[in-house]
Amino acid sequence: MKTTFQYLGHSCFLLTTNGQKVLFDPFISGNPLPQAQKIDIKSIMPNFILISHGHADHIADAITIAQQSGATCICSWEIHEWLQKQGVTNTHPMNTGGFWNFTFGKVQAVVAHHSSGLPDGSYGGNPMGFVLNLSDLTLYYSGDTALTLDMQLIPKRHKIDAAILPIGSNFTMDIDDALTAAQFVQAKKVIPVHYDTFGFIVVDKEECMIKAKNAGIELNFVNIGETITL
Repeated sequence: MKTTFQYLGHSCFLLTTNGQKVLFDPFISGNPLPQAQKIDIKSIMPNFILISHGHADHIADAITIAQQSGATCICSWEIHEWLQKQGVTNTHPMNTGGFWNFTFGKVQAVVAHHSSGLPDGSYGGNPMGFVLNLSDLTLYYSGDTALTLDMQLIPKRHKIDAAILPIGSNFTMDIDDALTAAQFVQAKKVIPVHYDTFGFIVVDKEECMIKAKNAGIELNFVNIGETITL
């Protein structure tokens, strides 16, 4: 069965792969967009939750969903410690460069250039991206990041089939840098995230599509709530 991607808004998405559900950066209840407000977080029951960093717009619903589902939270050591203090006991800490084999696939934590304060102001450790080696494809999720030359190291270890990249600018890469990032990791397919949620990160989708076409990159905007096959 092929891996599917369901977009839940902002940088939150749900992968279904090899019979497992893997949720990324859960931020749904606080998303002001009407499409996101229609999503019932009580219905989200993942097996794993990957958290790229500690900002509220990536972790706000992590405790609720982890406790209702029993999902294993994969995150930095510092976020692991913070979640434990919040009553989330099923966690797996990682740090940049590390690998681990999970039941859904093999994960490497990779460099992201950003910040990572937790909602209560405590330190969230290094922000991270993730490379997932799944049964049918290899996926790169950069997390919130600037464009960095470290991305050029990724294809030396992995053959990336698709990349999930922020394009909203202001806090992260814009579309131009995201397309360069796709070239760095040698991904021909990109799913954009971290755009339009707030006034700071509104993008012109038509312009983004034109730039992607000119760069030879397949850019796939996914509507909130929509599911596609990767």
